[in-house]
Amino acid sequence: MRTSQNIVQKGDVVTATAGKEKNKIFVVIETDEKFVYLVDGKRLKTNKPKRKSRKHIQRASKTPFQMERLSGQEKDNAEIRKFLKERSDYVKTRCH
Repeated sequence: MRTSQNIVQKGDVVTATAGKEKNKIFVVIETDEKFVYLVDGKRLKTNKPKRKSRKHIQRASKTPFQMERLSGQEKDNAEIRKFLKERSDYVKTRCH
């Protein structure tokens, strides 16, 4: 049985609820049955995302990142950083 918080898709903005990334926000760039792959554009870049269990994340925003904006180049990380910076104030006030 899946709960609504575990149904995440590519482009969703999530916060980590466990691990050293706890309370940080990320964009989901890939999903599979048990895991999601997270990036923040800084430490976790698009070429090496963090694999995290679905039970250790929570959706943080209803506004997803538009995956069409990714072109497979280094500037993708800058796009993600910019998007997360715009969303971070909203996420912080909503989650805390």
